[in-house]
This record gives sequence, C-alpha cells and structure tokens, in this order.
Amino acid sequence: MGKALYEKIYDPDAFESIGRQLLSDLSLHIANTTQEKNKKTIRWNPPENELQFWSDFLNNGDKDDFFRELLKRTTHTHHPKYVGHQVAAPAPITALTGLIGSLLNNGMAVYEMGMSPTAMERVVTDHLAQKVGWGSSSRGVLTAGGSLANLTALLTARNVKVSGDVWNNGHTRPLGIMVSEEAHYCVERAVKIMGLGEQGIIKVPVASDYAMDVSALETSYQKATSEGIEIFALVGSVPATATGAYDNLEALATFANRKKLWLHVDGAHGGAAIYSKKYRHLLNGIEKADSLVIDGHKMLFMPTITTALLFKDGIHSHKTFSQRADYLLNDTEDEDWYNGGKRTFECTKSMMSLHWYVLLKYYGEALFDEYVTRQYDLAKEFEKLLTKSPYFELAVSPQSNIVCFRFVEPSLSMKKMNEINAKIRHEMLLEGEFYLVQTKLRGVNFLRTSLMNPLTTIEHLEMLLHKIVHLAKSILS
Repeated sequence: MGKALYEKIYDPDAFESIGRQLLSDLSLHIANTTQEKNKKTIRWNPPENELQFWSDFLNNGDKDDFFRELLKRTTHTHHPKYVGHQVAAPAPITALTGLIGSLLNNGMAVYEMGMSPTAMERVVTDHLAQKVGWGSSSRGVLTAGGSLANLTALLTARNVKVSGDVWNNGHTRPLGIMVSEEAHYCVERAVKIMGLGEQGIIKVPVASDYAMDVSALETSYQKATSEGIEIFALVGSVPATATGAYDNLEALATFANRKKLWLHVDGAHGGAAIYSKKYRHLLNGIEKADSLVIDGHKMLFMPTITTALLFKDGIHSHKTFSQRADYLLNDTEDEDWYNGGKRTFECTKSMMSLHWYVLLKYYGEALFDEYVTRQYDLAKEFEKLLTKSPYFELAVSPQSNIVCFRFVEPSLSMKKMNEINAKIRHEMLLEGEFYLVQTKLRGVNFLRTSLMNPLTTIEHLEMLLHKIVHLAKSILS
C-alpha cells in the first residue's frame, strides 16, 4: 500500500530536493537583481490579467515552474532602482530565519509554544528600549505590523489615562487623541476601531515642513475640550509617512506632560534612527515618550511583517488586555513576560524575533547605524540634484530617506502639472525599469521616492531624473 498524501508531504528527501532548487533560484535572483542583470524592478501586469494567469496556472501550469514564475512576477525590492514603498530589501539571512520559523511553527501564545523565540524577543526588546534611553523597567513585545502596534499602544493609553474600566464596561463620554494631520492613516483607523468616532481624532495642523505645528497644539486641545472631548493621548510621527518629516518630540513631550497626556511615538519608519550617530538628534525627546513603535521590515533589513512595540513603564504592557483564557494562561503575581498572549492582540504569532536576533548576532547594531546614515545622506545628495535642475521642485527638504518632488513647467497650470506628474508615474510603472510612487500634498501631485535599497547610488538617481525629464518632454510634445 502506497503512502498517503499527508505522509508524502513530510518526505525529507523530497523537501531537500525542492529546497536545494529553490535556494539556487533565490541566490540567482539576488545576484541578478542586486547586480542589475534584471533590467526591470517590476513587470507590471493589470490585476485582471494577473488573476487570469494564476487561475490558469493552478490547473495547467507545471508545478516545477511555480517558484520561478513567482520570482519573475513580483516587485524586486533588492534592485537598486527600487525607490518605491517603505519596505526593506531584506537581508538574505532573514529568509533562512523565516524558513525555520515557518517549519517549526511555534505559535508563541504561551511560553512552552515558543521558548527560544520568546526569550529572544525579550532580549531584542530590552536592547531596543536601552537604545531609546529607557531603564530596566521598560518592556516590549513584537507584533504583526505598525498598524496593530499603534492600536495596541493607544488601547494601553486609554487604559492608563482614562478613569473607569473602559476595556470591560465601555466608555460613556467622548474621548479623543491628538495627532498630526499628516500622520499615517492607521492612527485614525485605530481611533475608529476603538469606538471613538470621527470626533475622537483631533488633527493638529502641520507647519510648512509638514511636521506637526507645535504652536497649534494648545488651540487644538482647547477646541476639543470645549466640545466636551476628553483627550488622553498625543501621537508623534517620526516621520510622517508621505514626506518623511519628523515631529518635534521635545515639544510634544513638554505639552503632554503639562496636560497629563500619554505620549505615543509612531516611529514605524524613522524610529530606526536611534541607531544612527549622525541622525539620532531627530529623535531628541523620544526617551520621554510612554510608548514607541519601530518596524523591523522598514529600516532594519527584515522581511514583512514584524514590529516592536515598546513601553517606558513595563507594567503598562501587562495591563492592555484583561481577559481570561484559563486553558492557556494562569493568573500569577509574577511578571510573566514570557506569556505573550497576555500582551498582544495575537494569540498565535510567528517567530519574528528570529529576524531581529540573527541580524544583531551576525552583524551587530553597527549595521543599522551604517544603513540608516547612508540612506538619509543619500536623500540629501538627491536633494542637491533636484535643486540644481530647472525641471524639478521639492515638496520639502528631506529629513529622512523619503523625498517628494515633481516635474515642473512654469507655463502650465497646476491642474495640468498634476496630470503630467501622474502620467509620468504611470508610464514609469508600465516601463518597469524604476519603481517609484506618488503622493498628493495640499492638492499638488508629487512623485515620491523612499530610498530603501542600500545599493541605490546617486548615479541611479541621476538616471531616474533623466528618464523623468525625457518622459515629460515626450508627454508635452
């Protein structure tokens, strides 16, 4: 009698054979993309066409072609001409930690279902808290992305700052959170998930540099409180997603302290500057925050999706959720930091701590200093290129590795220029050599680059601008 299918899937020889071929394909992919043998960063295909391809492949494709087709039909973040969204070109070694994490599949809700990764998570979050400037009483958790981490932090803020047991009894009066109007949309989403409604997000205007206008804090606060809204938290963005502008954390900390608000810092992208000796000053005041989010999958070389949520006072990380699950968790007088299900939304979560730990072990924090500093420096070099050219206009001087700019032709109307810049971005997507995105700031369309790849050089960016000018002239002719 032959083996059942469920037995065949665990055949170690078959696994090794497929694995060897895949590892070879991945190594070739890294070589081809990083060395630019692949001429395109993206091979754009309309959604319906891509859906049709994979629908047909499921029934008719050769299974031996699956991995190669997948590599061919995805966006290549390792390509130096990838200057698009804020995701890392991950260190190849993290593909191996991802492999072992997926195979072992330790769910990590309770300690015995993830002993090593739980201990590594404590090591990593303690290390991060120390880099922030906090003491030994700080604690942190790793969770699935900045959106979930920000929501968890704001739930904690409500638990700590609002009188009454809102978690169990709900709230009977209007509550609110103050945040920059340029903050990531996940903060507004979190406020609405928490049931605070549209009125619960008090958007503070930004200054000309797109960072929160700290001079508007008092006015925004007084207006909301006069309308009966109890504000319990202030959120700082480091940086704002669209422009890369850092909020002034020193000023925010002073205001939060005066008003007795929880100060949360969304450092999903730019919190990694804690490692940069040159750019650490952008985070001055961060040690005064109550909580902080940093994504590993943005500026720390890790694959999606892993985020550190840190609390200055570790006791707060244990009080976010109060829910019984006796089959999993026991009440205890001790600080059972090792039972993650008490402190995160997830019951089951991936062994994401392996990514953080392996990079620190193999390369050390010097890797992060070198990388963040290089990418922020590159943005400043790019700024010089743009300001020298008569064809381009910057939205704002970059503070991070995010640069927003647009092609300009003074004789044309704003509406026409918006159309041309949108058309440039669309044509570049179809062509696929470079991958960049776009954003709208105060009604103006800008091209937007996030300089995520450490192999991107100023020469690549010169090529990018040359291509944009060529496309613009072609569109205008």
